[in-house]
Amino acid sequence: MLKDRYFPQEIEKKWQKDWDDTQLNKVENDTNKEKYYILSMLPYPSGKLHMGHVRNYTISDVIARYKRMNGLNVLHPMGWDSFGLPAENAAIQHGANPKKWTLDNIAYMKEQLKSLGLMVDWDREVTTCLPDYYKWTQYFFIKMFKKGLAYKKEAAVNWCDKCATVLANEQVIDGKCWRCDSDVEKKYLSQWFLKITDYAQELLDDIKLLEGWPDSVKTMQKNWIDRSTGAILRFKVKEIEGLEVPVYTTRPDTAYGITYMVVAPEYKDIEKLTTPENKQAVEEYRQNARKMTEIERLSTERPKTGVPLGTHLINPLNGEEFPLWTADYALAEYGTGAVMAVPAHDERDFAFAKKYNLPIKIVIQNPDAPFTELTEAYTEKGVLINSGDLNGMDNELAKQAIIEKATQGGFGEAKVQFRLRDWLISRQRYWGTPIPIMYCPKCGTVPVPESELPVLLPEDVDFSVKGMSPVKTSESFKYTTCPICGMKAERETDTMDTFMCSNWYFYRYTDAKNSDAPFDKDVLHYWAPIDQYVGGIEHAILHLLYSRFFTKALRDLGELNIDEPFKNLLTQGMVLKDGSKMSKSKGNTVDPDEIFQNYGADTARLFILSDSPPNRDFDWSDAGVEGCYKFLNRIWKIYSEHQQNIIFDYKLPEISTLSKVNNDLVREVHMAIKKISQDISNEFQFNTVISKYREFANVIYDYTNNKKEFNEDDKMVFSFAVLTFLKLLAPVLPHMAEEIHEGLGGKDSVHKLEWPKYEDALAKTSSITLVVQINGKVKDKIEVDAETPKDELEKIALNSEKIKELTNGKQIVKVIVVPAKLVNIVVK
Repeated sequence: MLKDRYFPQEIEKKWQKDWDDTQLNKVENDTNKEKYYILSMLPYPSGKLHMGHVRNYTISDVIARYKRMNGLNVLHPMGWDSFGLPAENAAIQHGANPKKWTLDNIAYMKEQLKSLGLMVDWDREVTTCLPDYYKWTQYFFIKMFKKGLAYKKEAAVNWCDKCATVLANEQVIDGKCWRCDSDVEKKYLSQWFLKITDYAQELLDDIKLLEGWPDSVKTMQKNWIDRSTGAILRFKVKEIEGLEVPVYTTRPDTAYGITYMVVAPEYKDIEKLTTPENKQAVEEYRQNARKMTEIERLSTERPKTGVPLGTHLINPLNGEEFPLWTADYALAEYGTGAVMAVPAHDERDFAFAKKYNLPIKIVIQNPDAPFTELTEAYTEKGVLINSGDLNGMDNELAKQAIIEKATQGGFGEAKVQFRLRDWLISRQRYWGTPIPIMYCPKCGTVPVPESELPVLLPEDVDFSVKGMSPVKTSESFKYTTCPICGMKAERETDTMDTFMCSNWYFYRYTDAKNSDAPFDKDVLHYWAPIDQYVGGIEHAILHLLYSRFFTKALRDLGELNIDEPFKNLLTQGMVLKDGSKMSKSKGNTVDPDEIFQNYGADTARLFILSDSPPNRDFDWSDAGVEGCYKFLNRIWKIYSEHQQNIIFDYKLPEISTLSKVNNDLVREVHMAIKKISQDISNEFQFNTVISKYREFANVIYDYTNNKKEFNEDDKMVFSFAVLTFLKLLAPVLPHMAEEIHEGLGGKDSVHKLEWPKYEDALAKTSSITLVVQINGKVKDKIEVDAETPKDELEKIALNSEKIKELTNGKQIVKVIVVPAKLVNIVVK
């Protein structure tokens, strides 16, 4: 029997324990069943859940429960992206042990997630900071190293002084660190990279395979990869024999018009290219450039600056000499780090040339309106002039002609270039996966043997050191023995970018306890790829792009045989309060624990889905939470106040034998099933699902309010309605549905029941209100059967006593019938 009142705190704890004890959510690798892999991006264990987490995991949980009730073998796992700066900062600021800090947070947040009622098989839990996981991250790194996909080089890198570490290009947002929002500067360091550029074309081409991804995310990835077609041209240095400066250009048609060239302040040969008399000015300029962000350097609004190096280059097309400068708008990591300048046909070059009184040479002419002088750069199409034997050629055709000249002359070739840079994974931090490399004075760079993995993070470290990784302070970690020659070797002390851990965690879930391999390939290929991934759009060019690359690399390493990790992607909106993103600094956060304690998790689940489609931002409202809690009490009363009229093993009578009231209720049930099923299946429109819950609850209340007592047919139809409604509620309100199901006599979990089916013939009303108009004005309303044919509707309207009276003595010109809606009679 159900209690009279709804006590969510008591109910929810009871069922969470029961689900754990009975292992209701345990998932088997049953290859005889159709699978469905639904996944939300794993959280960082910062200490407590926030409402963004609640929304994200509720969305995926409702999908998981719906799919399971539809007969699929559903995997909906959970884990922890648990390496990263916050744990290390806690160690530095408060003397906390990063591992203990992280694991304590995980324990607390895990209980919060259980309190939310998630359908998670916790036996598959993955924690990326534990050796049983990062052993395999190291394993993949070594595989990539041996394949040539992982390499170390001296490079200009993005440096965050506050975090004291290097950042990947994708982790610099508007010139600032993605974590702490501090300004990022450039430094030269020896760093580890992964060759994501080897996959640039495939990553671009395969975007077409991502049919279930939002167009906005696909566009962001296209723009980040950014393919362009042009040429590499090489220019000899006049003053230094044997030295060349290569440049990448998409405008080889303008190469006869080069009057100067610039190299980035970080250019690898800049010191060689600088004459003694220019050295001081160049070095001062380079120092200033290092203090500027990339955004500032590339800004179109900022005046361009530069200084000459004192050396000159020779144009191989015409033998002309021109000066070499350094300018901060050239970036070492883009193209070759050098930019050819054609002031007559580029706005930036034109402004620079005017500022520094450099020559301007016109090489593309407008054939329709010739000019001899320029007040601004001419950037339109035209024909070549001052370009030797190519004069008069269309400039688009000249692009290929000049590439052919360069190829034949040995000073250039066609080149496809990508904006995408290789992925920098080195971090000068402690709390991350150790890079499994050692340096031997005899054998050089040596990977740790796979049999010796994992390389464990040391614990004898000093977190008070400044400007270097605490790992360097560990004497037990620093030295090891070379497995090739037996000599003393030094370990790599950098750790990996945390995105290395989150690139493949979704594959580990399929076989989380495997100690012999990262996963069993047969098991993986049953579950992968992920059918539905849920997470924030802020990961479009970080985690999502890296994960696509990692999957393709693992495929080529023979670890798996799929091309893309995620079939479908849902990017959920943020949770706002008072129109702003929730944040502690704004004082507008909402503690999920308080909501659970005061209203219950089912109220939180209902409310977080109720107001907006999942891909839109959601504005939190305390009044909205209260309203959802009242609605749940209203649902509870449907069952508690009428349980004597609910027959669990009901038998629904033939529809043709039912009274109109019961017939209408049966139809309302079928319409509810159809609408809710379609809204969940069609882009997970949970807000409209919940609107339908409210509508159907009103239908039930109307039915019971008009019943003084229930006859046998009434009980059967009412039982059909409310027990079907219970199944429809179960994915969103798992605790309440389970409690009501048991209280009414259910012997097994409501979540093991089959999702209700609807009949199209019944998923429509039995009657409609036919509106009858005369000359467009409403004159009558008539109740008619919903299936009444068009010609019959016309007869019914014309035979209405009211209409007969109003049309008496008038000529009926025509009758317009809109089936199931209205009849308009035109008279004169």
